[in-house]
Amino acid sequence: MKTIAARAKILYLLLAVFFLGIGFGTASFLLHGKEYVTNPRNRHLYENGVPLYGGKLLDRNDIPITWTNENGRVYNEDYTIRLSFLHTLGESGYISGGVLENYASDLIGYHFLTGIFSAKELGGNDVKLTMDANLNAAAYRAFDGRHGAAGVYNYKTGEVVCMVSLPSYDPIDKPTDIDENPDYDGVYLNKFLYGKYVPGSIFKIVTAACAIQNLPDAVSRTYFCDGSYHSADGDVICNDVHGELTLQQAFNQSCNTVFASLADELGAKKMEETAKALGVSTSFPVGYLHTAAGSYNASKADHAELGWSGIGQYTDLVSPCNMMILAGAIAADGNAVLPYTVDGVYRADGTLISDEKKIETRPLLDANTAAVLKTFMRTTVTDYYGEGYFPSMEICAKTGTAEVGEGKKPHSWIVGYSQREDFPYAFAVIAENSGSGYTGAGKIASKILGKLFDLSFQE
Repeated sequence: MKTIAARAKILYLLLAVFFLGIGFGTASFLLHGKEYVTNPRNRHLYENGVPLYGGKLLDRNDIPITWTNENGRVYNEDYTIRLSFLHTLGESGYISGGVLENYASDLIGYHFLTGIFSAKELGGNDVKLTMDANLNAAAYRAFDGRHGAAGVYNYKTGEVVCMVSLPSYDPIDKPTDIDENPDYDGVYLNKFLYGKYVPGSIFKIVTAACAIQNLPDAVSRTYFCDGSYHSADGDVICNDVHGELTLQQAFNQSCNTVFASLADELGAKKMEETAKALGVSTSFPVGYLHTAAGSYNASKADHAELGWSGIGQYTDLVSPCNMMILAGAIAADGNAVLPYTVDGVYRADGTLISDEKKIETRPLLDANTAAVLKTFMRTTVTDYYGEGYFPSMEICAKTGTAEVGEGKKPHSWIVGYSQREDFPYAFAVIAENSGSGYTGAGKIASKILGKLFDLSFQE
């Protein structure tokens, strides 16, 4: 009897292990089934890393960007559209974080109950982006061969309507010398989301916000520029001799003297707190992705270095997307609507399966500070730049010319938004080694926003 009882215990133990294994396997399949099934090594679904089945990736107007057929992956016939969407789509093993990777199971049509039945029988599902194919192509052309990044989004809804990163390449005909040719430096990085750049004078938005929030007379007092800020540890050189001017005039004319003196007066701690609060040194979600966090650290800076940090030099780094979000927050009275790039997942007949619109907001600055910055950014355009680049758009903006090392041309920046209620878009453009912010990035932004304006109001 003892032998029988012992054998029964062993049997029960084996049964328990068996059912535990079944339970674990079932749970694992329910939680991770789509990752197992959509792994590119799954020969039931993939051949040479390309799905054998799947729906279309569409722009906001249902223009197909890429899809699969019996010959493999197919792309839009327009060469520039292919180049402009490369980083949004991604490429397995090279450009990570793209829609093709993150929405592979949706495009294939996998479901944990029916498996890949719908993929084989129905052709998978379509994924629609918030972006406009023609606008993206126009943005790519606007760079005219220069490297950099640009993005535009609706600061009321969060829809990203344009996002490009350069350099790029044609996914149909990938260059053979891509890893050796300096023309392709940085090609595997989506610079708009993950690039970190010296900001130059666009950082004066942050310094101005810190001054408005912490110095009661910052806006009302007058300042004096003799061509440099003279600190105890050295001078910060200005771009001109501006004489006596207000903070608004200093912002409009991008006076280094005033903003270096303000950063030194405010101190590293307050400047760091403001940079973090405005999202400069944090990461933002963009749908299923996250931006790179920039950095502002002046804790070990002397007075001159602190001054340089206040004008966007020293060790300052920012993400283009984060600066676009900040511009959108200023337009929206301090409350940022976070961007996203995927509208939804649809069946081939147009039936909505999954709504990917995730309207999220994040307060970045108080309404009073935002109101002052709105005035500053608007008068920078009306009183200083002129509205020739942006007719009828009521643009509010700040440019930057970021020094990046001896012997190299500065990076060119512009960030801003339209204050028109019927044209609620914020933008950021960085053009690498392109000189003046207004003539470099400003001209690119003009072409992008001009195309968007035409698309928005065409009959």
